[in-house]
Amino acid sequence: MVYANLNLHHLNLNLHSHRAQLAYTALISGAVVASTIFAFQKVKQISRLKSLKDSIPPSSESNILTDFGAAAARSRLQDESDAVLAANARRGDWDEDIILEQLARNRVFLGEEGLNKVRNSFVIIVGCGGVGSWVATMLLRSGVGKIRLVDFDQVTLSSLNRHAVATLADVGTPKVQALRKRLEQVAPWVEIDAQNELWKMEDGAALLTGEPTFVVDAIDNIQTKVDLLFYCKTHNIPIISSMGAGCKSDPTRVCIGDISESTEDPLSRSTRRRLRQKGVSTGIPVVYSTEKPGPGKASLLPLSEDEFGKGKVDELGVLPDFRVRILPVLGTMPSIFGLCVANHILTTIAGYPTEYSKGKDRSKLYEDMIAQLAGQESRLRGNSPGIRIPLNESDVGYVADEVFKGKSIVSGFFTRLVLTRWEPLPPRDEGFWGENDHTITTNDVVLMTKDEAKKHEKDVLKVGGSPEEVWGPDVVKTVEERRKEEEFYSKFR
Repeated sequence: MVYANLNLHHLNLNLHSHRAQLAYTALISGAVVASTIFAFQKVKQISRLKSLKDSIPPSSESNILTDFGAAAARSRLQDESDAVLAANARRGDWDEDIILEQLARNRVFLGEEGLNKVRNSFVIIVGCGGVGSWVATMLLRSGVGKIRLVDFDQVTLSSLNRHAVATLADVGTPKVQALRKRLEQVAPWVEIDAQNELWKMEDGAALLTGEPTFVVDAIDNIQTKVDLLFYCKTHNIPIISSMGAGCKSDPTRVCIGDISESTEDPLSRSTRRRLRQKGVSTGIPVVYSTEKPGPGKASLLPLSEDEFGKGKVDELGVLPDFRVRILPVLGTMPSIFGLCVANHILTTIAGYPTEYSKGKDRSKLYEDMIAQLAGQESRLRGNSPGIRIPLNESDVGYVADEVFKGKSIVSGFFTRLVLTRWEPLPPRDEGFWGENDHTITTNDVVLMTKDEAKKHEKDVLKVGGSPEEVWGPDVVKTVEERRKEEEFYSKFR
C-alpha cells in the first residue's frame, strides 16, 4: 500500500515536471519568436533608413567659389536627383513610418492630434535671411507640411554669420533656392515653394494665396514690413513679426508679446507708429528684445565719405527705400529670434498651452494722465465743469511712450509723468474757444514730470509766457523735432 502511494506520488511529480518543461519550452519559444520579429523589424527599419540616406546625394566637390565670389555650378545630376526625390515624396512615395520616426519627439510632446495639425499646416515665410532661415529650418524639422519661401535677395559672404543653412557654395545664389536645396535633404516629403520675389503691397496678394495657416514677417525694411503686417491684419491672416535683432546681445531679454508691448527697439517703435496711422495698434504677436542701447554697445554704422561720393545716398541701395547703412549683427541673435517665432507658430497651431510673460499694464497710468489733462483744461478755462478731452488711452499711451519715449521733454526723468499743453490757449476774445470748446490733439501736448507741469502751467499757460523763456531753446528745439517726426509718420495713414 505504501509502495503504491510512493509510485503515485512519483508519477505526479513527473507529470508536474513535464508540464513545467512544456511551459518553459513554450516561454523560450515565444521569446525566440518575439526576438526574431523585433530583429526583423529593426533590420527593416535600418534598411529603410539606409535607403533614405542613400537617396540623398552627397555634396558636390565642385561647389566652390569662383574668382568673382559667386557660386560654382552645382552638379546637374545632383539637382535633378534632389528634385526627383522631393517630388516622389510629395506624391506619397515615402514610408510613413520613417516620417513618424523622424517626428517622434514632437509627436510625444504635442500629441497625435497636435502633430497632425502641424503636418497639415501651411506657413509662408517672407524674408529668408538670418531670422527667416531659422524659422523655415525648424518648422520643416518639426513637421509643417507646406512652406512657401519669399525673398528677392541673394546669399552674401557677410550673411553667412547668421544664416541657418547657407554655405560658401551658396554665395551669389538666391536665398530661397539655397534654403530649399538644404531643407529638401532633411525632409523631402515637405512641399517647399520657393519664390525669388520681393513682396510688395501692390501685388502681394499673389504671394499669400493658398489660405496659409500662418505668415511670418522676417523683413528688415520698415515700409515693406508695415505693409505686410497691415495686409495680413486687415485680411484676417494670422501673422507673427520679428522685430530688430541687430545691435542686440542679451538672449535673456528676448520676448514674445503683442506689438503694443514691445519696447527699446527702434524698428519696433517705427513699425508701431506707422501702423497706428493706418488704424492698427494691437493684435499682432511679435518677437522683440527689451535690451537697452548704451555706451560701448553696437549701433548703426555711418556711411563712409566714399559712399557719399558715389551719389545720392537713397540711390545706393539694391532697391528703393531699402537701407544702405550697416547694422551690426551678432550672429547668434537672429537665430534666437527665429527659433522663438517657430516655437510660437508650432504651439499655436498644435493648441499647446503657453504662458508668455506680459508687459506692464499701464492702463491705470494712462487713465490718470487723461484725468490730469482734463483738470488742466478745466483750470485754463476758468474751472469750467464737465471737461472731457477727445483723447483715449491709446492716444495717451502713444504720445507718452512713442513720441516722447516715456521721458520728460525737459529733464529726461521717467517717473511721476503727466501730459500738459505745450502752448497757451489763444485769447478768449479772439473767438478760438469757449466754455464748451475742449478741442485738444496729440500734437498739442508734451510729457513732463508733475512738478515741471505745475511750473509750466503757472509760468506759460496761465500768463501766456514763452516756453523758450521758461525752459530754454534746447527744449523748444526738441519739441519741434518730435512734432516733425509725427508729421512724417502721419504720411503713412
